[in-house]
Amino acid sequence: MTQQNLDQSGEDSIPTKPSREKRFLELLVGLLLAYFAAAYLIVPWIWRQTLARHPDLSGGPRLTHTMNGIPGDPVNLALIGSEEKLLRAMTKAKWYPADPITWRSSLRIAVDSILRRPDDDAPVSRLFLFDRKQDLAFEQPVGANPRQRHHVRFWRWDHEYEGLPVWFGAATYDERVGFSHTTGQITHHIGSDVDAERDHVMRDLHEVDQAGEIYYLDSFHQESRGRNGGGDPWQTDGRLGVVLMAPVASENTRRATPALSVNR
Repeated sequence: MTQQNLDQSGEDSIPTKPSREKRFLELLVGLLLAYFAAAYLIVPWIWRQTLARHPDLSGGPRLTHTMNGIPGDPVNLALIGSEEKLLRAMTKAKWYPADPITWRSSLRIAVDSILRRPDDDAPVSRLFLFDRKQDLAFEQPVGANPRQRHHVRFWRWDHEYEGLPVWFGAATYDERVGFSHTTGQITHHIGSDVDAERDHVMRDLHEVDQAGEIYYLDSFHQESRGRNGGGDPWQTDGRLGVVLMAPVASENTRRATPALSVNR
């Protein structure tokens, strides 16, 4: 075999290595493709799924007000669903609709408080949101005395989530009856831990399978402490409790919302 043939045979058998510039270009193209896939496909899809799952309630109100414009109880709940579903869910969870305030109902609660008689549908005072008093109010008695009770007020928002009404609520616990620290009027004084009442409502709805989904909106309140219209102090972890109501919660839903023993 001639030297020329050996040289040619050697050239054919040695593989050519890609140049450094070619490898760099391939890496650059790969990174650009990964970036465009993430930025324009994957991340927008995740946001769409998140927003579809959890509606934006960040524009909701934070505080109720009394008739005189004094700051009232903090908003700490949002229920999503029709009025009929809300009424059915709260009733099933053993929350009773509160009577409207009249002279007769006010006299009745006063007498029941003095005589320590139960009053499952005692009236609750008017608080205002969206320039109107509460649309719905519920209470849950504690013992046989209306001086102590769980109660929550709801106002319907003018926005909807996928065609469903959104109800903002303020849940508090009445500890005792006394004179308002701001006006001197006779009123219920609330417990300061409004988060406990928020979680109490959510837990009750969850336990009777009326909560299709439960989650919390962090940093809803920027102020963690305040005083209501009666001068009572309150404190919160700042979260809004959200319940997407459902007629029947499946066993999977029960497992998906495991712990309403909230870690604060």
